[in-house]
Amino acid sequence: MRRWIVVVALFLAAASSGAQSPATAADTPPPSTTAGAQSPAATPDPANPMLMEWNTPFAVPPFDRIKPEHFLPAFQEAIARHNREVDAIAKTPVPASFANTVEALDGSGELLTRVGQVFGQLSSAETNDALQAISRQTAPMLAAHQDDITLSETLFRRVRAVWDAREKLSLEPDQKTLLDRTWKRFVRGGALLDAKAKERLRAINSELAALSVKFSDNLLKETNAYRLVVDNRADLSGLPDRVTAGAADAAKNAGLEGKWLFTLHSPSLWPFLQYADNRELRRRMFTAYTTRADHGDATDNKTVLARIASLRTERAQLLGYKTYADFALDETMAKSPARVYELLDKLWPRAKKVAAREAETLQAAIRADGKDFKLEPWDWFYYTEKVRQTRYSLDEQELRPYFQVDRVREGVFHVANRLYGITITPLPNMPVYNPEVSAYEVKDADGSHLAVFYADYHPRPGKRGGAWSGGYRGTWVKDGKSIRPVVVNVCNFSRPAGDAPALLSLEETETMFHEFGHALHAMLSRVRYRGVAQVQRDFGEVPSSIMENWALEPEVLKAYAKHYQTGEVIPQALVDKVRQSKKFNQGFASTEYLAACLLDMDWHTLAAPREPDARTFEDSSMRKIGMPAEIVSRYRSPYFAHIFSGGYASGYYNYIWSEVLDADAFHAFKEKGIFDPATARSFRQNVLERGGSEDAMTLYKRFRGREPVIEPLLERRGLDAAGSSAP
Repeated sequence: MRRWIVVVALFLAAASSGAQSPATAADTPPPSTTAGAQSPAATPDPANPMLMEWNTPFAVPPFDRIKPEHFLPAFQEAIARHNREVDAIAKTPVPASFANTVEALDGSGELLTRVGQVFGQLSSAETNDALQAISRQTAPMLAAHQDDITLSETLFRRVRAVWDAREKLSLEPDQKTLLDRTWKRFVRGGALLDAKAKERLRAINSELAALSVKFSDNLLKETNAYRLVVDNRADLSGLPDRVTAGAADAAKNAGLEGKWLFTLHSPSLWPFLQYADNRELRRRMFTAYTTRADHGDATDNKTVLARIASLRTERAQLLGYKTYADFALDETMAKSPARVYELLDKLWPRAKKVAAREAETLQAAIRADGKDFKLEPWDWFYYTEKVRQTRYSLDEQELRPYFQVDRVREGVFHVANRLYGITITPLPNMPVYNPEVSAYEVKDADGSHLAVFYADYHPRPGKRGGAWSGGYRGTWVKDGKSIRPVVVNVCNFSRPAGDAPALLSLEETETMFHEFGHALHAMLSRVRYRGVAQVQRDFGEVPSSIMENWALEPEVLKAYAKHYQTGEVIPQALVDKVRQSKKFNQGFASTEYLAACLLDMDWHTLAAPREPDARTFEDSSMRKIGMPAEIVSRYRSPYFAHIFSGGYASGYYNYIWSEVLDADAFHAFKEKGIFDPATARSFRQNVLERGGSEDAMTLYKRFRGREPVIEPLLERRGLDAAGSSAP
């Protein structure tokens, strides 16, 4: 599992669109008093690049000309245009039809979607004080715009007329899906509420939008603020040269030459916890990481997240749902909280049992190390690495020289070519938002243009943590022409250190494969409508998770895993060690992840709106499941950005459900060959190209020939009866 943050771009599309990136999109009577509370847009500046046609290669954003001050007037103008478009649809003098209402709504708001996508991606990957200030201003403004659409009685009457006539219409499958989503978007947006309830809903949505931005900003500030400065070389004991060289470079860049600087960004944090012999410094780093936004100061998120949870509960119950989880899961494959808990409860005791055996193994390693302290969370990574080296003769540092970042990227491209026939070539001199970003053109097997792909791989202060895939343009059909996407992968991989290039860990390597799986999903999509591009939320990780499987296949390793100095292909003996160790520590990995899933569900199954003390609530949640004291949930509530600012509320289980599906799906490839053309073609046509045009389970069964089974996942993680990651 990745230690990522999935970022939800702050953009809002047309009432029936919303699938132009992996982010959550939204909808919006003609302007109401709520919208009128915003500053009226001035006459648009014709020189504002966000309001112009882009005469750039493939019409990508002209990043070199876009400045923070362009966004607010662009949002204001885009909202005004969208209001006029929606008003025209609502006041169409002829009876409502699928074409003049549902299809027209899907085509509206194109400018707003474009502005929102660019702003959302830059706010995540290249943010600054100015963009954060604009985000705080525009979040409630966009929430009000969404409400203006979904709460328009005139517009809803037209949507309802089409919905009521749906059985008499000769609609194709994707049109049925678009109509269904449009109807539900209005109903779930409050269209059936009375006037008083609608006004309360508006207030809730506005406050939630602002709180989500505040949560995210607080977390970024906390992550960037912490620094562990080491000035005694003895305190570096155990750390690989690559790690200390990177820390020396970071210190030099911070004006601390001659010292070593460690931060809470992944390439610095996790190697430190893995290798640093100094237990007290490990404790300090781990504690700093797990107490982010939990210090009772200006960036504390506890009251923010409690308010978010309460408002979500109130909104869900206002709309007729028992809890927020019932509301959120209504449009997923799971459908209900009970089914999510059923899946998690099936895995939890298995994971906990294996983790307990792993803890015994690590405690024995502590004793073998001549120590007598009790295993604590900040010891887990360190002694796991020691046991891995002892038991499997595998030091992760042995792997890094074979995973040079550029060659790993070539390996990812190689797999995509072998599976789907696509080619990916550099695009020099393309506009980019940071000099570190690379651009590529993606072509199909017949040479036709598929997409533009941006790769942004290393951490910097303006980038949020984790890894994600996003987009600057989605795909749909406009005036008979297929609009092709602009996709980006954003990661926080290890930087070059000393004289060595950027060398990735195995986890970072698998992350690159994972995120490119998301990118492939976007690049290969062939949907007709923007409103059906996005899949059901708990299916969205399948195209990415399945890509990880190819990373360690021998046939693939030969193509990319070559020593950065000698060019030697990674030795098979080393690969065998990796495979043998794969199930080791899976009890821990599964336990910390499942605990986070259960915490997410507990926050979003509140029976009534209330703002509990975050620490007390979380402690109670963990006691209820018997969380082992030596393991900390992957995400403590104050920095659980996935669910409080990242669009995964009641949905963090998505990753484990997607892993069930991907493990089962990859078996289809293994049965016939990992590059079997027929299997790859079926996966592309039934999963990657179709977006959310049909029910996800229907599409999956069309590929697999049956529903998924859980056994491949249990075997992979060593959670089956026969498997074990510890003796």
